[in-house]
Amino acid sequence: MRILITNDDGILAPGIAVLARSVAQWIERAPDGEVREAIVVAPHTNYSGMSSAVGDVFDNPKVKYRRHTIVGAESIPTYGLEAPPALCAIIGATGSMGFQPDLILSGINAGANVGRSVLHSGTVGAILTGAQLGLSGLAVSVQWGADVHYDTAGAVAVEVLEEFLNAPSRTLLNLNVPNLPASELKGVRRGRISTAGIVKAAGPKAGGAPLADEGELPLRLGAATPELGDVSDEDADEDGALLAAGYASLTALKGPHEDSDPAIDALMHSALATIARHLDRLR
Repeated sequence: MRILITNDDGILAPGIAVLARSVAQWIERAPDGEVREAIVVAPHTNYSGMSSAVGDVFDNPKVKYRRHTIVGAESIPTYGLEAPPALCAIIGATGSMGFQPDLILSGINAGANVGRSVLHSGTVGAILTGAQLGLSGLAVSVQWGADVHYDTAGAVAVEVLEEFLNAPSRTLLNLNVPNLPASELKGVRRGRISTAGIVKAAGPKAGGAPLADEGELPLRLGAATPELGDVSDEDADEDGALLAAGYASLTALKGPHEDSDPAIDALMHSALATIARHLDRLR
């Protein structure tokens, strides 16, 4: 298995260093005859919350890069790119760095990526981007707090890697780990994506005074924050609730694809017919 490691916190973030060291140790334990290789291609700075953005590649059609070394993972070639996570994923996935991966491993993100934050996360955005190019992916995040236990998340992540050997192509998993020592982790459960969001609302409450011509809108944050807020309204098998209960949450994801639901098909046929009638009148 050939692994492309990336993140959204930047090449110098502690999470990616722990993940690279965990993978380096995993490579060293490879059975005879099994190929295990890795490369790190990650943003040069923090791109949190960038989802699958690639930036303005039309005005800036070049990407600067710099070689780095991660202590404890010196055997893994490491590059920092002036690019967001999704563009790092594309560059790494297409073999541009002289390495053709089978899997994208993204993280370890500093903060949980649960609920609707899955949509906005650059950590998750990297593996969603890889899936569009045929690659499987694992996004790894750890709940934020005092003395973040990246090592626990790294240990769980490498255990999951084995499952990708026989998995279908474009398999995408989102792993969230509570901020606990490995000895206190209760286990790993399959988590459903909750409805918790990063931002509940912005500005004054509805019905308040009219807005001025300019100013600031304070954000009211929801449960899906890096630390993990109040999850009392979540079911026990939802991702945020699992973390709060001391379990790692593993969720299968699916990237963008055409919606072929029969109800949508009926709407599409109607819309196309309506548009065609209007176009006929213009001819």
